[in-house]
Parts: sequence; C-alpha cells; structure tokens
Amino acid sequence: MHTTGGPGVFKYEDVPQPKPRQGEFLIEVHCAGVNPVDTKIRKGKYKPFRPRLPAIIGRDVAGVVRGVGGKARKGRRSAFRVGDPVFGMLDYDRGAYSEYTIASAREIAFRPKNVSERDAGAIGVAALTAWQGLFDHGRLKKGQRVLIHGAAGGVGHFAVQFARISGATVIATASKRDLDWVKGLGADEVIDFKNQRFEEHTGNIDLVLDLIAGDTQDRSWGVLKTSGGAIVSTLTEPSKAVARKHHARGMRMVVKVKTAQLRKIASLIGSGRVKVTVAKVFPLRRVTEAHRCLENDHVRGKVELHIAPTWTDLAARMSENGGTPSQLAVYAGTGLSGLGPML
Repeated sequence: MHTTGGPGVFKYEDVPQPKPRQGEFLIEVHCAGVNPVDTKIRKGKYKPFRPRLPAIIGRDVAGVVRGVGGKARKGRRSAFRVGDPVFGMLDYDRGAYSEYTIASAREIAFRPKNVSERDAGAIGVAALTAWQGLFDHGRLKKGQRVLIHGAAGGVGHFAVQFARISGATVIATASKRDLDWVKGLGADEVIDFKNQRFEEHTGNIDLVLDLIAGDTQDRSWGVLKTSGGAIVSTLTEPSKAVARKHHARGMRMVVKVKTAQLRKIASLIGSGRVKVTVAKVFPLRRVTEAHRCLENDHVRGKVELHIAPTWTDLAARMSENGGTPSQLAVYAGTGLSGLGPML
C-alpha cells in the first residue's frame, strides 16, 4: 500500500525479496491471516502503529524457512533451519501479505505436523488475543463465569474454546444464525445479542471479554459480580471511575507476541481440543476482496490469504521428495493442503 485508506489502496506488485539480518529468518509465506487490526492499519487509524509507506502489512504468518541471516555464533546453532515449517505473529514493521517476509526467532514457532498450514496461519493475532485477554489480563480460573461478547468472530471463537478448556462456565453473545455454532464450540449459554438484552439473561460474572465496545461495554458493568469482577476490552479503555464504582477492574489490552503461548495453542489445535474456523480464503492478488469481506460480510471465524509458492518451486520440491508432475497437476486447483509430505 502506497497510501492509507479503503481496501482499494492495495497494489499487487513486485518488490525486492527481503534479506534476513543476523538473528532473522527469511520466511516463504504460504498462509496469512487477515484481522480487524489489519483494516485499521490500512486506514491509518490504529494509534499504536502507523505504517511507513509504502508498506506491506499483515501479522499472522505460516510458511517455511527459506533463509537464515548472518552466521551462527560458534558453538551455537540457529533456532530454525532452512526447510523448517513455522508459524507465528510478526511485529508491525514487517508484513505477511507477501510471498516472502522476515521474522525473528521471537516471532515464530515450529508448526506441528498435525496442524495444517491453513490453521496455523489463522492462529497469531486472534488466538493470542483470546488467550491473553482471558488469562494474562482477565486472570480467568476454573469454576469462574466468563461472558464473551462477539463470540463468533476470529478472537471470540478461540476465546470460547480456551475458556471451556480452562473449566470456566462460558456465556457468549452472538447473532441468531451463530447461536448453535457457538454452543457447539463449548459455550454453556449463548445469548442472541440482537433480540435479547444480555444483562437480563445472565449475571454474577467474574470476567467480561469485550470484543464489541460501545453500548455493549457500558451495559456489561451490570452483569459483573458485586466485587472483584473485571472487564477486558480489545477496543476501548473501560472507565476507571465506573470500575471503582463496581469494585471491579477494567482495562484495554493490546496483544503481544509470546511464542510459548503460540506453541501451547498449536498443541491444543493439534490434539483436536481446539478447532480453527476459517470462513473464507482468498489468493494474495485478491487481498482487496479479503478486506471487504472482513469489513462488510458476516464472517464466522477467520479470513485468510493463501500465498502459494510458484509452481516451478513446487515441482522442484515434489521431484526432490518423490512426487511427480501428474500429482502436481492434480493438486493445482486445491492449494497446498493435499500435497502433504511431498512438500
């Protein structure tokens, strides 16, 4: 993007391949998640970070290490080697909407074999936000009651599952079409936020995870337990004065890169205890459509970009690992998921 603004600011064009410096890794990107924060950065309305233009944005990444910067110190080997499958969440100054990007060891983790690239590309921002909102900031514990607003979205659908696994009682708000789906994720109760006032249907809440803000946040104070409750918002800073009035905590959180948490979440996904829902997948050249979808459509789960290697690269790697041209042709229209160990 050479300017900030609407989805149309994206330009699909060639740029030089980035070069990793000491301690960095060149990542061939196969999948990249698209998050609401990406749309804010695109508009130039995200206060924690304004891109230096021209910019490539996008924080969620899943792919393969293709280069290692610098030389390993004597007696030490690099954290990752060429060919390692990885995933993670990039810092703001680099982007995943590209065939190649740069990552530090702090930003990526090994992708388990039982976690697909598509699922891994959807973990980063959304899953870490859900985890940190519930446990780092919300201090959620087994037996407590949590209310999750916006439970059908990217962050919300992870939060419902994480809270369930922790042993909490999970109450969620969602639209009518998503009630059964969110309940299937593990929510004990799901409230139709358009046709029901949640404060009339629940109470004695230990933690509210606010992914909506506005009037929803204002009304959430009334459902907290009489003392010791908390509201954690990803959007708007809750009023400190109102928090004191309700003998509660209120805070706005910003997600941080924590690779130990990435590994834990990937383990839960690999074991089948957590499911990743990807609503739609777009090729890189249709990133404008991906952003319009996220902003305007009803999205259940995540929106993602599929950034495949060139077919020449695929053919070479398949040949090296026992694949044939005919197999490449079979998978040409299906993306990378069926190529399996040949890649």
